[in-house]
Amino acid sequence: MKKKKINLKQATLSVFLLLLLASPVGMQAQQGFVHEASTEYQWPEEKEVLANLDKWQDMKFGVLFHWGLYSIPGIVESWSICSEDVDWIPRDSTIAYEDYKRDYYKLIEKFNPTDFNPDQWADVTKAAGIKYMIFTTKHHDGFNLYDTKQTDFSVMNSAFKGNPKADVAKYVFDAFRKKDFMIGAYFSKPDWHSEYYWWPRYATPNRHVNYKIERHPDRWESFQKFTYNQIEELMSNYGKFDILWLDGGWVAAPRQDIKMDSIAKMARSHQSDLLIVDRTIQGKYENYLTPERAIPEKQLPYPWESCITLGSDWGWTPSANFKSANTIVATLIEVAAKGGNLLLGVGPTPKGIIQPEVEAILREIGQWLKVNGAGIYGTRITPNYKSNNVWFTAGKDGSKLYALYVPDEKEDMPESIEWEGNFPVKNSSVILLQTGKKVKWEQIGNKIKVHLPRKSNPDKAPMVFTFKLQKEK
Repeated sequence: MKKKKINLKQATLSVFLLLLLASPVGMQAQQGFVHEASTEYQWPEEKEVLANLDKWQDMKFGVLFHWGLYSIPGIVESWSICSEDVDWIPRDSTIAYEDYKRDYYKLIEKFNPTDFNPDQWADVTKAAGIKYMIFTTKHHDGFNLYDTKQTDFSVMNSAFKGNPKADVAKYVFDAFRKKDFMIGAYFSKPDWHSEYYWWPRYATPNRHVNYKIERHPDRWESFQKFTYNQIEELMSNYGKFDILWLDGGWVAAPRQDIKMDSIAKMARSHQSDLLIVDRTIQGKYENYLTPERAIPEKQLPYPWESCITLGSDWGWTPSANFKSANTIVATLIEVAAKGGNLLLGVGPTPKGIIQPEVEAILREIGQWLKVNGAGIYGTRITPNYKSNNVWFTAGKDGSKLYALYVPDEKEDMPESIEWEGNFPVKNSSVILLQTGKKVKWEQIGNKIKVHLPRKSNPDKAPMVFTFKLQKEK
């Protein structure tokens, strides 16, 4: 059966995203621009793309690496050179804007990650139980972390240019392919360094192109060619990709048309099963949706991915406050129960490694997933997906149900937990994954009561139970 376009309003499902402050996980909302959600989803028609999309939905857990010039001073990624008056774009107000922007671009002379170790990134991420990766090849500031021939503003002309691993994107992607990750390239559609986008002839008052395209069509056509050529360099010179992750949703037709039909056709001529994620631009090139720093209020009937930072920012910042492993696991549980994937934002240090504090958290997450991952990976949604502090996922073939209990960290561990509905088959076993042993359970009216093993969870980590679901009559 051909999958149709889904109108979320018609499906009576809310597309408004709850900020994490209101989430049952209890995470706080963070400063930063949150993209508006699309209101429709259109399934891809290409068989190879659909197959890759299904594989991606099995992965459940990904990582997004933001790394660039902004990592050197440890500031919000790219946005400080955008002249918008909002609280989350910090900038030294004692310096004239044009001087600040010029000094920011000069950071290319200081980009010298002498400890750059992509194998360490891949090792740590693999240990975290993460299954796919997205790497920022270019953020909005226009600094390219790959060997582009379209501009000199790249890592190949930075202070790192003499290093054998100067083409950092190549080495990052290769390191993760060796570990069998799905591979994705982040690419910013806006380019604030390009004179075809921010023309020096005019001021740059906001994130948008700073000239009237209708008055200067030749200049915009040059930007279209520039963007097309850069993406083709990535798609044709850097090995196999699973995902092209396009950011900057304000660059889109009709006003800022970059000819996505041509870009998509070219990209898939090199990568036939490529997932294209043209963020917030609903239609055939938004193969999955990407709510940012938030989790949808309800289950959604299409592929999606919550993009959430480990710290307060996407890139590295000094003295960052990181979420605990239990918090990330609880977030992953909620996302999986609602049918999505979690994309975790990690910022490598200016020297080019994942710092020890982050590594420790990621490895702790991985230890939990090593034992409990069956309740996450390859699962799909089930209609009754939450009861009290218990979330539910279903095995892909429907033969098993998983109950994922998230303890309240402010309270003592209870002796038992309860949930409504989702009854195990009578006289069957309920297994606690962390021990592999049966637990005592009983049905009391419309509730299930599961007795927890004594002293089984001193760290209050989420617990996962598996059982066969009693079919409704």
